[in-house]
Amino acid sequence: MSQIELGYTADYHVHLRQGDMMNAVTPTIREGGISVAYVMPNLTPPITNLEAVLKYKEELQKLAPKTTFLMTFYLSRLLTPELVERAAESGAIRGIKCYPAGVTTNSSAGVDPNNFTEFYPIFEVMQKHGLVLNIHGEKPSVDNNNDEESITVLNAEPKFLPALFKIHNDFPKLKLVLEHCSTRKAIDAIYEINANLKEGETPIVCGSITAHHLFLTVDDWAGNPVNFCKPVAKLPEDRKALIEAATSGKPYFFFGSDSAPHDIAKKSTHIKVSAGVYTQPYVLTYVAEVFDKVGKLANLRGFVSTFGNSFYGIDESKLVCKDKCFLVKKPVQIPEVSVYGNIRVVAFQPGGKFSWRPEWH
Repeated sequence: MSQIELGYTADYHVHLRQGDMMNAVTPTIREGGISVAYVMPNLTPPITNLEAVLKYKEELQKLAPKTTFLMTFYLSRLLTPELVERAAESGAIRGIKCYPAGVTTNSSAGVDPNNFTEFYPIFEVMQKHGLVLNIHGEKPSVDNNNDEESITVLNAEPKFLPALFKIHNDFPKLKLVLEHCSTRKAIDAIYEINANLKEGETPIVCGSITAHHLFLTVDDWAGNPVNFCKPVAKLPEDRKALIEAATSGKPYFFFGSDSAPHDIAKKSTHIKVSAGVYTQPYVLTYVAEVFDKVGKLANLRGFVSTFGNSFYGIDESKLVCKDKCFLVKKPVQIPEVSVYGNIRVVAFQPGGKFSWRPEWH
């Protein structure tokens, strides 16, 4: 197999930042082989109103006119049910991103992950309009000298999972995505929720999986800031579960890169290293390598195209460009450093050699 048609590819979790970094990385979405980009709202300040989300989309569209952008609000007390209703009816947003306060980049305005009830009126509106609640499923670290209650970056995701089940139980028709799954327990939770899903049915609760979590374990980021992200990569058994889920052909697992660029200066500091792995210009190259290695290239289209688009209700009529993506077997080498004007970033696997590259037809 030397060429694979992937159709209308989608990355359902992208960070495009603002200012110079936005100008630098937004055009690389198409370079990486992605047609549809689901944009995260954790800017400074966060995207919490119609004017801001419309302006942001306009800026992105000018930078990447052939990319279809789907926009989100940032879940916070600044949102109201009435605002969400207006945004849904106008088509300004496709979902709302939930960040527990303090767990990752620009999450200080986030929510208390121990109690979501104050947002239930918003969830009601979202459920009514088919909006998606995208959840960064971690609890903040807590050290209280009790092994059962302490939370670290290694168990922050499993500690969050009861909240996922409660939201789904209270709003059974609310579309939920557990973003960037990083543990076997998270994967098992998505399987459990979808245990009774019938053939051909669209799931209500899904898990997105990044490219970098298909490669990394804890040893790869300990001491290596390029590979440091939130949630952190975990153990080999967790990576194995992620690969099995991504390549399974199950419609409740799809691609969301969580590509998160930072200037190299923010990655090479001795304190407060920025969390985020930058994969955008090569996302399909990375993912194809994993699927190829385990003999599951036939399931790649579902993971990076069909399943996510079906869940989000995206079809050809909603695209700004009808070009289709193909993967061709051609060598790719990742640069050691990528320079965009005065921006310098290091892409995932610098210097690495891979076998697949995207083309548009």
